[in-house]
Amino acid sequence: MSNAPRRTSLPSPATALSEGASRRTPLLALHRSLGATMTDFAGWDMPLRYASERDEHNAVRTTAGLFDLSHMGEITVTGPQAVDALDYALVGNIGTVGLGRARYTMICQEDGGIVDDLIVYRLDETEYMVVANAGNAQIVLDALTARAAGFDAEVRDDRDAYALIAVQGPESPGILASLTDADLDGLKYYAGLPGTVAGVPALIARTGYTGEDGFELFVEPQYAEKLWQALTEAGAPAGLIPCGLSCRDTLRLEAGMPLYGHELTTALTPFDAGLGRVVKFEKDGDFVGREALRAAAERAETAPPRGLVGLIAEGRRVPRAGMDVVAGGRVIGTVTSGAPSPTLGKPIAMAYVDAAHAAPGTPGVGVDIRGTHEPYEVVALPFYKRQK
Repeated sequence: MSNAPRRTSLPSPATALSEGASRRTPLLALHRSLGATMTDFAGWDMPLRYASERDEHNAVRTTAGLFDLSHMGEITVTGPQAVDALDYALVGNIGTVGLGRARYTMICQEDGGIVDDLIVYRLDETEYMVVANAGNAQIVLDALTARAAGFDAEVRDDRDAYALIAVQGPESPGILASLTDADLDGLKYYAGLPGTVAGVPALIARTGYTGEDGFELFVEPQYAEKLWQALTEAGAPAGLIPCGLSCRDTLRLEAGMPLYGHELTTALTPFDAGLGRVVKFEKDGDFVGREALRAAAERAETAPPRGLVGLIAEGRRVPRAGMDVVAGGRVIGTVTSGAPSPTLGKPIAMAYVDAAHAAPGTPGVGVDIRGTHEPYEVVALPFYKRQK
């Protein structure tokens, strides 16, 4: 069988695909040598799958999977007023992020629309790393640069300074522990520490996008292949296999994690998305979108907007993003993400539906799949939650 990579597209695009030549990760040659099916994703040439996306998904749920995430956008903010600049630019309270910790947050427009969801790492007293989604990295960089203009802070594009490799799954702590002396037992969820993995200097972060325990390793691009090979060898006895974007999408969907361009857009505020908790009105000073978000919060209390719910199929037909959710002969919402769930053994979806139909167990709800109203059960998110 030829090892030449096959090319295809994601079953449902996770973010806007850019035109023209794709950017390449430092691991592209390795992906090709493994026979990966490649796809253009957010302007990057990325592995979609290596063999069976179901096998890759199940490996992450039961043993471990290895991901190349070098398409993510790293932006460094430094300087005496770095934290003030970030508190103004973002909706979260970055001033309360401890050294070595990370926080999930968002950057919004003046009207409250979500520009992107982010993770912010505090690397040093006055140094922070913002990790943006690949398709929004330039937009976030430009916005942070503009919003930091009045502060004693520097915004630096570090997208080419890092490769990012993730090892995810229940066996990931043991696999990584065999290659590092770093204190993984003491590393909390949403925290990071500098260390050495297989002789490679890395920022070791206990974060991920799969619903499982795992780590994301930020390293210099020149070391990416060495680290990948070391993790592959160390993880082989535990069942670790390389994993592509396709199973990453089904893993995050089962875990109820939002995806920009699907559950999150500039047309929605964090309150519309059920993520109002990330907006910290109590922090000192102004921040971009404060007034609009305050109004959105008040609307959500008095007249709840469409709710983000889970849908589980009673049949076998798979819902896709953009399909109508229906009840009583009328449209009550829209599917934002849908796929077969390897863990549940049924098709699942996330969807925004009218508040009157958002309660788990609401009867009579279906999805219009090519003119047929397929029955679905409304459930609370997430579909899957790992045992601690």
